[in-house]
Amino acid sequence: MTRILVIGGGIAGTATALALHKAGLNVAVHEAHPDTAEDIGAFLTLASNGMRALAQLDASDAVTALGFPLRSMRVLDDQGGQVAHVPLGEADDSLLRYRCLRRGELNAALQAEVVRRGIGLSHGARLVSVENGPDEVTARFADGSAVTGDLLIGADGLNSTIRRSIAPGAEPVYAGQSVFYGYTRSAPVAEESELITMVRGSTAAFGCAVSPDGEAYWFARVTGQAVPADELAHPTPSRWREQLVELLRRDATPAAGIVAASTDGIMATNATEIPPGTPWRSGRMLIIGDAAHAASPATGQGASMALEDAVILAKSLRDTPDLDSGLSLYEACRRPRVEHNITASGEISRGTRTPPRTSRAPSPQRPGDDTLARQLDWGLDIRDFAGNGDFEDRP
Repeated sequence: MTRILVIGGGIAGTATALALHKAGLNVAVHEAHPDTAEDIGAFLTLASNGMRALAQLDASDAVTALGFPLRSMRVLDDQGGQVAHVPLGEADDSLLRYRCLRRGELNAALQAEVVRRGIGLSHGARLVSVENGPDEVTARFADGSAVTGDLLIGADGLNSTIRRSIAPGAEPVYAGQSVFYGYTRSAPVAEESELITMVRGSTAAFGCAVSPDGEAYWFARVTGQAVPADELAHPTPSRWREQLVELLRRDATPAAGIVAASTDGIMATNATEIPPGTPWRSGRMLIIGDAAHAASPATGQGASMALEDAVILAKSLRDTPDLDSGLSLYEACRRPRVEHNITASGEISRGTRTPPRTSRAPSPQRPGDDTLARQLDWGLDIRDFAGNGDFEDRP
């Protein structure tokens, strides 16, 4: 392959560009938004698996300069009683420790790293159509420009234009919860640092972590009707705060006080997911990240799964002799793992799966957990750890 086109400059797209470039492939990123990030305000947590993927991209320094680490999690019941206090992921490894940070800051840092490494990145490039030919693929943009390559990767998010070309009937579906995010510097919070507190309330799931400078980052997942689209388009933060406080006050937990102390910068979204089984490939097109396997945020794995995608896709293309076998290997490695995450996260959001009540109950493994570190290890041939006999024998 001589040229790969990445559509979308978010977390999945920028990480994929970094990985493909490291694999020695010619790649360029085309982002529709005119600036570094459309989603500036909401925050996320990168789990240890996501941090491991970043390390393989030599991008740890760019990300650990942002946000703050999380070493442990405590879980409270609806009366404020502690039911668990456990370490998070690989808490003892500073490189792999969970990290809490704003999504927009992460996006900007990864874009800056793309530019620093000399990878092409264009803003304001809104895709309008794709011509998927037998020997090349062409992307056409709203400004009349076009680019041609050997492979087009759709990293264009939940409402992916590329997915509509590959699987016209596959649309995101509501996963049963609306999600709210906010910040405050004046709420009563736990004194322990590098801790995230999760509340299993009777009316909502709630989480809160406090930065080293005393700012509380919180979210609430509320089961019920989706927030109407016109309300999301024209936000009403003060009303959302009032509704959340009323809801959370039914429990004897810190959640209501934290939300009540927040500013009008409260954000809302609806938890959505891409149905498992959605096609990812067609000819010289492939979708990755949320475009292919968006899940509700209940497991907190969206960004980390996208970072895994980036490394494993680049290694699959690097370690196989042709495009078709590379994409087949990638899908064999990724589909069981990410679709398990869609299902598990959706069950939590819909209330059909309950997390373990105490730290003594083991967390269920995701498919691929036993081989993930070796799949991500840049120095190893991914075919040795594909979990699929079709790729074990090779010249």
